[in-house]
Amino acid sequence: MKKNSCMYLVADISLLVVAAIWGLTFVTVKNAIAILPPFAFNYYRFSLASLIMLVFALPYLKSLNRATVKAGILLGIMLFAGYSLQTLGLLYTSASNAGFITGLSVVLVPFLSMILTQEKPELPVLGGAVSAAIGLALIAGGNLGNFNLGDLLVLCCAVSFALHILFVGKYSALYSTIWLVTLQIGTVAVLSGLSTFYFEAGANNFVPAVWSALIITALFATCLAFFIQNYMQRFTSPGHTAIILASEPVFSALFSVWLLQETLTAKTIWGGLFIVAGMLCAEIKLPAWQNQSFSAQSEQE
Repeated sequence: MKKNSCMYLVADISLLVVAAIWGLTFVTVKNAIAILPPFAFNYYRFSLASLIMLVFALPYLKSLNRATVKAGILLGIMLFAGYSLQTLGLLYTSASNAGFITGLSVVLVPFLSMILTQEKPELPVLGGAVSAAIGLALIAGGNLGNFNLGDLLVLCCAVSFALHILFVGKYSALYSTIWLVTLQIGTVAVLSGLSTFYFEAGANNFVPAVWSALIITALFATCLAFFIQNYMQRFTSPGHTAIILASEPVFSALFSVWLLQETLTAKTIWGGLFIVAGMLCAEIKLPAWQNQSFSAQSEQE
């Protein structure tokens, strides 16, 4: 019992470290793409990460089959869309805004699941969506004109990541996890390489100054962070994990202020708080009788 309690605490701390690493990623990428074009940066980042993952995946070659390859490539396409939109968005918006808006994927997951499964969302999910929408409005300064291209691109990125989360849930129980992760990362590397060849020709020469950013994002934010998350989730629940990872945009804002000297306006701070509150609210589980009552009321309306 004592051992289980200890591992529960270790899991919480480890997942909080993952959230902090991903929050730092926004700042790191923001600095890196000022030197290297977005697709080129993602190409180098995911190529390095896929090589590292391949070393660990090769001993499990017998678990690789055609179905796993198809699933891994599909997940990789979603991941590529998410990271590409996020990296492009960072060219036009702040790292703190990008962190908060990307965090909306936690709220979007149940709504996209509703569309795919035709199931009605629970009341806390609706409350979380309203809270998140208020947060977005505050970040935009109450004026849609302030919601710039970068914010829109990052919002589309949040949708891509939400779809990725849904399909990972579908495939993770069916296929080898280590090969799914390796194939996803490899797919992102290939697609990023093709994109930089077609869209960034002549401007994608490697610059040694981005090595630190590549090490942080490839080794820590990609390989290490995903390994920790997948391993430590066996000691805690998915809902509890989601609540801890919801702190990612908070870390993003803190690192943006500390390392990039970005200034957070009062509206941005309140907007971020509303978005985080929406993410946490979406994880609340109502008693069965309350949820059934809400569902029945919705059907009557």
